Amino acid sequence: MRPQSVLLPVSLVILAMVFTQTGASFAKMLFPAVGAAGATTLRLTLAALVLLALFRPWRYRLDAAQWRAVLLYGLVMGAMNLFFYAALVTIPLGVAVALEFTGPLAVALAGSRRPLDFIWIVLAVLGLGLLLPLGHFSGPLDPVGVALALCAGACWAGYIVFGQKAGTGGGPHITALGVSIAALLTLPFGIATAGPALLDPAIWPIGLAVALLSSAIPYALDMRALPHIPARLFSILMSAQPALAALSGLLILGETLGPLQSGGIFAIILASLGSTITAMRSKRDDR
Repeated sequence: MRPQSVLLPVSLVILAMVFTQTGASFAKMLFPAVGAAGATTLRLTLAALVLLALFRPWRYRLDAAQWRAVLLYGLVMGAMNLFFYAALVTIPLGVAVALEFTGPLAVALAGSRRPLDFIWIVLAVLGLGLLLPLGHFSGPLDPVGVALALCAGACWAGYIVFGQKAGTGGGPHITALGVSIAALLTLPFGIATAGPALLDPAIWPIGLAVALLSSAIPYALDMRALPHIPARLFSILMSAQPALAALSGLLILGETLGPLQSGGIFAIILASLGSTITAMRSKRDDR
């Protein structure tokens, strides 16, 4: 792969993150109607239907090894969404995203080899620390919400690893299969908590928008990018998620940030840009 070729997958990952955090802001509108599990089920089910119609995965044949990779990819995707939305019930979006980032950060640490890589990781961690709005609360964070967000982070790490394996030599039909498996995993939880409310046509427009922004589009972009980008670089790029969540909250929900949080956004963006430049130079040196 030419050094310049890393720009395309990096651009796809960044675009996917923008869609994800925009959709997450809109997803809160579904909570009063169907709850966290219901919103997760609605989001993934509608996304799966859209992807199945577009990419028709039944036209492709997968061997046993590919099916195992796709199954694991879909299961961790579904669990990641269930844990994350459940965490949002008791802790703020910015905190949940920051805690969830421990998964990609673990992947980044495991794959790091050069001293400069650790500088970008430390900078990303510093930015996350500045972004945590702990001073805005009168009491401690809900431990259940924190635990759920950390579980979502563990699933996010699996999403990166299994997504790479499932996407190698595949295409958009892999995303359609993965999201469908994730939707099937979440379906019993959504039915148990929301029941007939999931069939209310009044919430479908918001549900479809969330499905497209938070699932269908970003997962398709991720699947296109993951086979062509190192897992470590993908994980560090994910550090921009809290910054994008904060920006989305400001533009869509009217949430404001203090100087420390603004500094955290700058540190995280710098870490993401630095990791991208380092990866490009590394590929050029190897060549």
